[in-house]
Amino acid sequence: MKKELPKVYEPQEVESRVYEMWEKNGCFKGHRDPDKKPFTIVMPPPNVTGQLHMGHAMDSTLQDILIRFKRMQGYAALWVPGTDHAGIATQIKVEEELRKNEGLSRYDLGREKFLERVWDWKNKYGNRIVEQQKKLGASCDWDRARFTMDEGLSKAVRHVFVSLYKKGLIYKGSRIINWCPNCVTALSDAEVEYQDKPGSFWHIRYPIQGEEGRYVIVATTRPETMLGDTGVAVNPNDERYKDIVGKKCILPLVGREMPIVADEYVDMEFGTGCVKMTPAHDPNDFEVGLRQNLETIRVLDDNGKVVEGYGRYSGMDRYEARKAIVHDLEEGGWLVKVEPHQHNVGTCYRCHSDVEPLISAQWFVKMEPLAKEALRVVNDGEVKFVPDRFSKTYTNWMENVHDWCISRQLWWGHQIPAWTCQECGHITVSEEDPTECEHCHSKNIKQEEDVLDTWFSSALWPFSTLGWPDENSEDFKYFFPTDVLVTGYDIIFFWVARMIFSACEHTGKPPFHTVFIHGLVRDDKGRKMSKSLGNGIDPLEMANQYGADALRFNLVTGNSPGNDMRFYTERCEAMRNFANKIWNASRFLMMNLTIEECRLPEHLEMEDKWILSKLNSVIPEVTENMEKFELGVAAQKVYDFIWDSYCDWYIELTKARLQGEDEEAKRNAQQVLCYVLTETLKLLHPFMPYITEEIWQALPHQGDYLMLQQWPEYHAELSFPQEEKAMELIMDAIRAVRTRRAEMNVPPSKKAHLTVATQEQAVFEAGIPFLKRLASASEVEVVPAAEARQEAGQVVIATHVAQISIPLGELVDLEKEKARVQKELDKNRKMLSGLEGKLQNPGFVSKAPANVVEAERERAEKLRALIEKLEEQLQSM
Repeated sequence: MKKELPKVYEPQEVESRVYEMWEKNGCFKGHRDPDKKPFTIVMPPPNVTGQLHMGHAMDSTLQDILIRFKRMQGYAALWVPGTDHAGIATQIKVEEELRKNEGLSRYDLGREKFLERVWDWKNKYGNRIVEQQKKLGASCDWDRARFTMDEGLSKAVRHVFVSLYKKGLIYKGSRIINWCPNCVTALSDAEVEYQDKPGSFWHIRYPIQGEEGRYVIVATTRPETMLGDTGVAVNPNDERYKDIVGKKCILPLVGREMPIVADEYVDMEFGTGCVKMTPAHDPNDFEVGLRQNLETIRVLDDNGKVVEGYGRYSGMDRYEARKAIVHDLEEGGWLVKVEPHQHNVGTCYRCHSDVEPLISAQWFVKMEPLAKEALRVVNDGEVKFVPDRFSKTYTNWMENVHDWCISRQLWWGHQIPAWTCQECGHITVSEEDPTECEHCHSKNIKQEEDVLDTWFSSALWPFSTLGWPDENSEDFKYFFPTDVLVTGYDIIFFWVARMIFSACEHTGKPPFHTVFIHGLVRDDKGRKMSKSLGNGIDPLEMANQYGADALRFNLVTGNSPGNDMRFYTERCEAMRNFANKIWNASRFLMMNLTIEECRLPEHLEMEDKWILSKLNSVIPEVTENMEKFELGVAAQKVYDFIWDSYCDWYIELTKARLQGEDEEAKRNAQQVLCYVLTETLKLLHPFMPYITEEIWQALPHQGDYLMLQQWPEYHAELSFPQEEKAMELIMDAIRAVRTRRAEMNVPPSKKAHLTVATQEQAVFEAGIPFLKRLASASEVEVVPAAEARQEAGQVVIATHVAQISIPLGELVDLEKEKARVQKELDKNRKMLSGLEGKLQNPGFVSKAPANVVEAERERAEKLRALIEKLEEQLQSM
């Protein structure tokens, strides 16, 4: 039953009501249907600490467009939402609140009580970002929402850990890892961001033992770590140092005797060719230390402070210790020189403080065996990246991947399911909590304190959310593998790669067939949005001000796969105007609507066939763009069709019939207007779901919801190329006449006689009613092209198939217009004369910059063209 639309579109009133209707009536549910092909998307789970930002809005909008499109195409569409426990971020957040409100640390509470507090925080605030996503129209199956620490997902995590451990792909060992002294936890390679920072090279003398006055000179960018030096290395082919290999040197400030060793790692051309070895604090030194049997001494603790046993340096922060050590080296005569040095410094992706490489006992995943299949599925095209260039980013990383450090020194997260026997030292790894050591059966066993890297659980997301490891899960059997992953290029290493190798290893299948990569949303100056710059734009504020549909359309029309986009608030305003245009056009139709059913009539006029043919052309184009993930291109085509073809032209072309006395003609126009609008609303729905659903509900329709209607399809019987071409010829003529009248400032109310000389006489005869009404013609005469002539007192307008003549006197006061044109002609002749004098002046041409001279010449050419045009205009008068 049709209803009236309010005069003004109020998105704030419509959006919450429409969303509630969809959700209440189960429109978002993903149902298993043996007669339908599934289409599954899993949402990249935002952190429970998260506040919706523009990147989330972009990611959510693109996924929602795809899932709505596929749902309308008839797939059993499922979009699985969820949130990530965000180990480091959440623990820091709760610890800050504890410290601020109660003056307590997590250690004051103990592990169990602290975790209770974190769960309380999660239950109170963790759903905030979900509610924000709903405001943007996210059509997820919220009943299937998952959390990475849900019981089922936690079971999957344990299952995977135990499986990889038993295969020898997880091990515990002391290796150099990335350590954040601020977050006090290990980080994986992917969690380290590198920044170019200014630093120094300190050149230091290390005395050779037993050879008075002889030194080797080493250079370092981190003098604070020299306290842990256990050797000096030179290249075995370096003639300068062959005689000292095997001897010992003395570590300044500490007095430690250290061997001088020969190793191919050393670059003879770099620095002095002598390299200090700190195996506990540098990954390359660690490898050399293993080969050369060097001692490993760790001198920085977990907080980045010098450990006990180093005199006044003990307890100093690493940078405080650096200053003190450099001072003492200088005082002792060991410092040779200091050189400025720009170098890449690893920083923590979370807090951005400098990462410290140090040796630590951690848990690792062996990556080389897992990377092979993950590379194969991409190289063989089983998993495609859109755009394809990101497949190279992925393969380059996977081909050079290091073992993944998966342990984190946190309490919030999945505690590592490994128990060490306090009697025999054996490690028991089990999916269920053991009661005794599996080796010696002692009851004295202790579980690992550390938790797993957050990305360990999210790597399982595409299948753990669907019921795996229960392979009899109906959801897993029907909806897995999923279809498309939508994500930003910044987490290809963090997440995409890990999901691919995890799914291949544990399910035997890739987790999805397509990775749709989008860029970052930047501010209008092209800068990354950040708190420090204060240039972030709240998507909810934009949605509240302009409507969620306007925000979504802004985000998608500015988007091309893989590329960053600039966000302009003004474009939100433009998209709100677009929403208003659709609303007003729909209201106009509703006000003229007397039909109860929306279907095409048997008799179609030329303008009806034109709009139907245009629609029939745009449907397959938009569909193809959607299938290729060219969502911005698809959105623009729908926009152009609605604004230009439907609103600006077709509605105007049908007004005479709608307002006429012929009831059949009136009804036929309504039917076509209604049909085209309905089909167009379907095309627009994935992009602007709220306004399209609200308008569709007001139109005559079958079915309950637009979002569950069938996606429009091409119909051969609705293609009318001949009529489409004919109508375009008439429209070209109307545009040309309107443009010329506007140039001459002629008001639309002033009508004039048109003579159209053309070879397409039949077309223009049929178009006379449109020319009279839309080109402000009092009469229209169509004559053969051979009769075209240009007479004095005529305005002549040409299109590629017609010459249109209008008596000038019917448009303007001839004498006044001649005077106006003469005045303009005189003004431009004077300007040209001055400019030509300037260009003929050798002083100007030789002394002025070449680009200035060229610009003046171009200006003169434009003036000559304008003068010629004005002279012709005056002559024709």
